[in-house]
Amino acid sequence: MSTVQPILVTPDPERLRAFYTGLLDDAETERFPAEGPAFYLGLRVGDTALGLTADDSVSTGEPGRVLLGIEVPDVDALLPRVAELGGTAPSGSADMPWGQRVAHVTDPDGNALNLTQQL
Repeated sequence: MSTVQPILVTPDPERLRAFYTGLLDDAETERFPAEGPAFYLGLRVGDTALGLTADDSVSTGEPGRVLLGIEVPDVDALLPRVAELGGTAPSGSADMPWGQRVAHVTDPDGNALNLTQQL
């Protein structure tokens, strides 16, 4: 269990589940309710729990005030998958002076993600 668990609120948790599981090979760990449309989906991303909660009143679009940083083995290998899965990767990736390769992308709801790779 993580001390802090990010939970994304979305009008379409199944769309975000497909994006994150397709991009990062994460696994769905929880589903409530077990049958029918999901109100909550729990995902395992590496050693971290990520939650997706349904709320039809939420607006999607421009990134807000939260940025998820996700460590991946190969940033450049994942960039083509971002668009295939409904996200955007407008600027490619770049090496940062602090020793990471980083790509700024968004998920299908417009949530900002940094895909990071240690150099």
